[in-house]
Amino acid sequence: MEQATPNTSRYWIELPETAQFDYKPGQFVTLDLPIHPQRNKRWRSYSIAAGPRGGNIIELVIVHLEQGLGSKYMLTDVCIGSVLTLRGPQGVFVLPENLDKDLFFICTGTGIAPFRAMLHQIKQQGIPHGNIHLIFGTRTQQDLLYADEMNALEKEISNFKYHATLSRENWDGNTGYVHPIYEALCAGGQPAQFMLCGWRPMIDEAKSRLQALGYSPKDIDVEIYG
Repeated sequence: MEQATPNTSRYWIELPETAQFDYKPGQFVTLDLPIHPQRNKRWRSYSIAAGPRGGNIIELVIVHLEQGLGSKYMLTDVCIGSVLTLRGPQGVFVLPENLDKDLFFICTGTGIAPFRAMLHQIKQQGIPHGNIHLIFGTRTQQDLLYADEMNALEKEISNFKYHATLSRENWDGNTGYVHPIYEALCAGGQPAQFMLCGWRPMIDEAKSRLQALGYSPKDIDVEIYG
């Protein structure tokens, strides 16, 4: 366990019943937490935040919400050695088979988790690709998850660009929300694939703006949190 930002923590979970936990970057696991008598109200799903490294350890990054029963339990009740019950991997929010178009990863908060896993997959497996843009929005510099790692990946993955933007703090990078960034990058209307991950308001607005730019719903894949 490690505190990543003032309101997010990273958790490394070992799955002792298997020597090899196979999953596709972008998939998630669902934890069954003892937070409610009804089973379907105990489930909390989190994207796996690490690329395929083999073995039986996965990484999750979880935001601690003031009214969130699941995140409160993970913050206050879970410690090293705790036993959790989970199912997975689940989900189809994974890399497209063909990456010849410009690829846009657009996310806020812990929505960066599946894209971090996908970027490591591209690097480790040498997957051919065109331009890749990760557009990550958060409030302040202290909320920037994996920032040093993303800056390093810019040098390690060809044609990859990391765009961080802050909505509550002025700095030497982008300020405001994610939307003006992809709109400027797509002003020429080039063929592109968009993958969106985060809270529903951001995703709904991004889908609307992308379609206004002339992109089809088929060009847009989404993973909604909450």
